[in-house]
Amino acid sequence: MRRLFIATFLVPPLLLYGIFVVSPYTQAFQISTTNWTGLSPTFEFVGLANFQRLLDDGYLWNALRHNGLLLLFLPLVTILLGLFFASMISVGGRADRVGVHGVRGAGFYRVVYFFPQVLSVAIIGVLWKEMYAPHTGMINGLLRAVGLDRLAVAWLGDPRFSFWCVLAVLIWMNVGFYVVLFSAAMQSIPRDLYEAALLDGAGRLVTLVRVTVPLVWDTIQVAWVYLAIIAIDGFAVVQIITDGGPSASSDVVGLRLYKTAFGDGQFGYASAIGVAMFFLTLTVAVMFLRVTRRDRVELQ
Repeated sequence: MRRLFIATFLVPPLLLYGIFVVSPYTQAFQISTTNWTGLSPTFEFVGLANFQRLLDDGYLWNALRHNGLLLLFLPLVTILLGLFFASMISVGGRADRVGVHGVRGAGFYRVVYFFPQVLSVAIIGVLWKEMYAPHTGMINGLLRAVGLDRLAVAWLGDPRFSFWCVLAVLIWMNVGFYVVLFSAAMQSIPRDLYEAALLDGAGRLVTLVRVTVPLVWDTIQVAWVYLAIIAIDGFAVVQIITDGGPSASSDVVGLRLYKTAFGDGQFGYASAIGVAMFFLTLTVAVMFLRVTRRDRVELQ
């Protein structure tokens, strides 16, 4: 009876997961070995020709370079900002008779930082695209208002800035979540440790590095992997804000896959790009988990 009860609840969701998640992944592997156009009912088996083509695709390597930059800067900057803001919110206030505590209005700051998570990616993309607009955008408007007209440029239309504008949006839209995540992790750290560090003369930076980071390292490790996956993808934000930018200056692999499939009608080759992304994401995730692995710090 117990097994029947468990099977009743497990089999339907597992079946749905297999049909709508596992099956498309499996089909992508099969399609990647064909020259299917996406519309034709017929196709030819080409073996590994699509994967060989990946090695000579300049557009793909350009997109992969941008993903590499995202992989370098997005997790690093987001986690550093998240730790800093979370530390200020949790233990950044001045010590008094109550002990070590966060800054005044910490709850309000949490809401402000988390607000971008409430918005959909589409809304964020359209919002920032309008803010970057050369003539009507808020950014150039503020620059002109303070007399910095020469700094007002076509941000998204300039190959020098297009990619970095996208990176700034990705950081802005993700940092709030990790502020809240790190704040929650810091709540489990006894305030006695912070008070002891304060009595020993440790400043806020030293306390953050020597006390906070080791005790929330497991959370940081998970954040790093999630942000690495976002960096390898990055499709939605790039597609909405720049659509690859001028001269593909902000192109990413996800957008290259989309354009190859739905723009060029090369679903076989696009599936090969997807398979390569799958193994790249898996490799990066495993690598990050291994590189960032360290002994757990136990609180006695």
